Amino acid sequence: MVKKEETYNEAVEKLRAIVAHIEKGELDVDVLSLEVKEATRLIKLCKDKLYKTDEEVKKILEELE
Repeated sequence: MVKKEETYNEAVEKLRAIVAHIEKGELDVDVLSLEVKEATRLIKLCKDKLYKTDEEVKKILEELE
């Protein structure tokens, strides 16, 4: 079964949860590395989605001119 990619908002919520756990010191040292890797993946996903959306909006606006 193929895993559905998170939406932008889902990724942001997961990032907020990771940051909150880190700030509260709730993460065990053994888990910290895994959470940082996951945060990195989520940041890349968000960045890619924002870039793609920006390009699509620019293209649409150019078509209006």
